[in-house]
Amino acid sequence: MEAYPDDVKAILADGHDLGNHSENHKNMSQLSDEQCKEELQKVHDKVKNLTGYDMFLFRPPYGDYDNHVITNARELGYYTIQWDVDSLDWKDYGANDIIERVCGHKHLGNGTIILCHNGAKYTADALDTLITRLKEAGYTFVPVSDLIYKNNYHMNSEGRQIQD
Repeated sequence: MEAYPDDVKAILADGHDLGNHSENHKNMSQLSDEQCKEELQKVHDKVKNLTGYDMFLFRPPYGDYDNHVITNARELGYYTIQWDVDSLDWKDYGANDIIERVCGHKHLGNGTIILCHNGAKYTADALDTLITRLKEAGYTFVPVSDLIYKNNYHMNSEGRQIQD
């Protein structure tokens, strides 16, 4: 965000969600309550100062969360989200691997959240084909904030929200 402030503003202006991923990319379940909240609040304040936007989505680094992390995030007004389809794009196996891994994933379905990384070597090369194939299969893309339950839910071990 600090290196590309205009990009952050453009992402928000284009109608996309801005979410918090923490200040230092630590394993959040290993932090104290105070440290956990500090990791979120620092980023929140920077985004708020830059854009005026109050973020409310949090994706823990490494997918490392527990009730402690979720509770601390909720106390700061955040919904903790998780993916249920991992592209493994960070392993740099190639664009075709990303496409086939996602499109053939056993958890792919309505409500799926796909994990991809903006800095992975082949992700950008895979996106056009990946999006086209998913749309051809009948899927649509929505902001995470439109997808998630905000009340009366729990998350299962696969990272999916289950309505209570």
